[in-house]
Amino acid sequence: MTRTIGLIGGMSWESSAEYYRLLNEEVRRRLGGHHCARSLMLTVDFAEVEAMQRAGDWAAAGRLLSRAARTLQEGGAELVLLCTNTMHRVAGEIEAAIEVPFVHIVDATAERIAGAGLTTVGLLGTRFTMEMDFYRDRMRGHGIDLIVPDEPGRTLVHDVIYRELTRNRVEDASRRAYREIIADLTARGAQGVILGCTEITLLIGPQDSAVPVFDSTRLHVERAVDLALAGTAKPSGPELSGSGLSGSGR
Repeated sequence: MTRTIGLIGGMSWESSAEYYRLLNEEVRRRLGGHHCARSLMLTVDFAEVEAMQRAGDWAAAGRLLSRAARTLQEGGAELVLLCTNTMHRVAGEIEAAIEVPFVHIVDATAERIAGAGLTTVGLLGTRFTMEMDFYRDRMRGHGIDLIVPDEPGRTLVHDVIYRELTRNRVEDASRRAYREIIADLTARGAQGVILGCTEITLLIGPQDSAVPVFDSTRLHVERAVDLALAGTAKPSGPELSGSGLSGSGR
């Protein structure tokens, strides 16, 4: 029997729907037949989360998402995914609130990059993800350095996410602009590019880049399916290193 995957969704629902689709496609690809993923999703109100982001109230966001994680655990989730890159800013608070494994999106993405032998990659995401230390520091722990767009590129990437992609708008002009930014990152030494916002996969794919593209959403899903199908017990201590799985802080 596969383990039940708990999904904290709603940030935005468009990318959460992509998580649900990819999870079920990946399980069926591996198991065949009519198999699908055993899963639970709790959708938070993105308007509340976005207001907390703008206010810099990460403590409130941590409490909100920790409650969501506990609810999933109480509902039968045997591992938990947070369906967003930016809100991994409060991953520690979520881990401390639950006893089941928390699958960290940065670890899942970093493992694939390291496996490809790359050490310097570009990062596209929200302004919070590109400019705060939480993403960069965790990547550096895997031996990977990040390059982010210069201004006004960071503003453009961020605005497209919040003004278009999280509102289910996919614009050709924005795709062209992202391609130019990816080309600039490559010229500055990026050996690959991370789609470090779960909505960006709606806009950009491997065909839009001359260097490898690492879709954090898909990589997060694949790591979760690995764990769900393997029935892996929650590791602790040194086993956490490089596993893509983070243990409880309790």
